[in-house]
Amino acid sequence: MKLRDQLQEQFQTWSRAFGRGVFPHQMTWILDLPGRGLIMSPSTVANRLPVAPNAHVLEIGAGSGFYSVEVARKIPNGLLTLLDIQPEMLSKCEERLRAAGLHNFKTQLADGKALPFPDASFDAIFMVTVLGEIEQQESFLSEAWRVLKPNGIVSVSEHHPDPDFENAEDVANQLLAHGFTPLQTLGWRWAYTLNASKSKAG
Repeated sequence: MKLRDQLQEQFQTWSRAFGRGVFPHQMTWILDLPGRGLIMSPSTVANRLPVAPNAHVLEIGAGSGFYSVEVARKIPNGLLTLLDIQPEMLSKCEERLRAAGLHNFKTQLADGKALPFPDASFDAIFMVTVLGEIEQQESFLSEAWRVLKPNGIVSVSEHHPDPDFENAEDVANQLLAHGFTPLQTLGWRWAYTLNASKSKAG
């Protein structure tokens, strides 16, 4: 590859890392910077997820697995399914969780707009700074409703300075429009977790 092509590829990668859209796997070191934990720590995300120790949980856009380890630890008798659109991300996740001594997980390569799971498969779905990256959010939310069990939880966490940041009010309105009932918003306006439930009547 010519130097000009290499430089152009690097520029595009950096642009994707700091712009809207899917975060490039080549830049996962940014996701793992210690400062990210000060904004929203893995233990904070796990503690805000209302699930039992035997829950089946789906993480959308698992990335480098920054939040996955603590959630997997919270469900020692359950199963965490890590979903991402990039196989390189899933490899990083698997390496990270195995290094932490965890085995209650599996990986799934897929796009959020079409979830390859049977109806009522999960007790909870969570994502951190991912909703804004999904191009077809309407399709994703319909799919989330389908694969959640009755009274299942969808948990959306967002924080600045993510370029795809979605404010809590907009997220709540989206969830309401797809039949979910917002339960609580935890944290601050610029770094929050919104939990919503799927009712049995849906």
